[in-house]
Amino acid sequence: MEAQVERWRWLIVGLAFVAIMLNYVDRQIIALLKPTLEAQFHWDDRDYGNMASAFQFAAAVAFLGTGWFIDRVGLRRGFALGVGIWSLAGMAHALVGSVSGFVAARAVLGAAESIGTPAQVKTAAVYFPPEKRSFMIGIGNMASNIGAVVAPLAIPPLALWLGWRAAFLVTGGLGLVWVMLWLIVAPATPAAETISKAALPWRSLLSDRRQWALVAAKMFSDNVWWFLLFFSPDLFHRMFGLSQGTLGLPVAFIYAMAALGALFGGWLPSRLMAGGANPDRARKGSMLLYALLILPVPLLLLVHSAWVAAALLGLALFAHQGFSTNVFAMAADMFPARIVGSAIGIAAFAGNLAGMAMIQLAGWSLYDGLGYAPLLFICGGSYCVALALTQILVPRIEIAEPGAAAMPIGAH
Repeated sequence: MEAQVERWRWLIVGLAFVAIMLNYVDRQIIALLKPTLEAQFHWDDRDYGNMASAFQFAAAVAFLGTGWFIDRVGLRRGFALGVGIWSLAGMAHALVGSVSGFVAARAVLGAAESIGTPAQVKTAAVYFPPEKRSFMIGIGNMASNIGAVVAPLAIPPLALWLGWRAAFLVTGGLGLVWVMLWLIVAPATPAAETISKAALPWRSLLSDRRQWALVAAKMFSDNVWWFLLFFSPDLFHRMFGLSQGTLGLPVAFIYAMAALGALFGGWLPSRLMAGGANPDRARKGSMLLYALLILPVPLLLLVHSAWVAAALLGLALFAHQGFSTNVFAMAADMFPARIVGSAIGIAAFAGNLAGMAMIQLAGWSLYDGLGYAPLLFICGGSYCVALALTQILVPRIEIAEPGAAAMPIGAH
């Protein structure tokens, strides 16, 4: 019986992995097709910045509700609804032909895709005990990077073969297939997983220093992630002259490095705790390592090789995902499983606003001829700020549910 439960648990993790992978494929398509769409629709950098910001703003606002929503209705129904809506929104990009149409499609996509982050963390919090959570969250974080590796390898050739509209239709259609599989496989929501209808934990969370530590950590790390997600293809195109057909490999490489960072970021604190380190030392020690690894990213301004630049950006995203994995695991440590989605949702709201600000700054910097220099210096120092604020707000991480066992999987 235990072996059967374990198989179901890993099947659920696998499906969640695929959902997050598709999430990142859908959101990255527009960055990969930017040169083609700019030429066809005569966008400028500010138009593109506005599209990316529409995605970020919609996702940020939605995070205030999707975290609570996934806590309230549970993983099975909530995750299915989110993936279904974002897949349809992704397909809708193929039907529009103006800046305003793309802005609207990006906004709906961003709002629906916000379900992915709290669902990912809640999967680990509900079905795995504390000592395994960071590794499971690392696997989940790796999914986003696998999506970001698959996208630059698959989307440009697909667009060149069948046209850019087909790229949006195919990836959205895969999401709808996922919804059907998830509803067949996912178990019914265990009662202890959800909060009561009347319980809205925002007020208590907003007066909690642990919540503000999560907010600070997400703000000063997500700003870098969103900037690189939307502008890495353009950076290779602008700084090194790579065409849409040739920028796929270096972009895929940096996200492959990010995937390794997510996996290592989950393994390292688990290994440290297995060796006797307490959760506070394991989490923050790991975060310090990653904050230091990203410091060299401004050196990209001095290099003349696209692959040396890819190595620097790959190290930066390796560090980001290691840092981010520990932020998510810190949330699962500090908050009970029934409200962890809400805690992550509030923090992700702040992180998306910071990402939107960074994207707007990027559009302004590029349009006014300042290039990528101001942005890369912000990237280099941001994580040290995030860790310093986390330490000030939460001097010591304590496990909210010590000894909590993985929740058993319910019947269908």
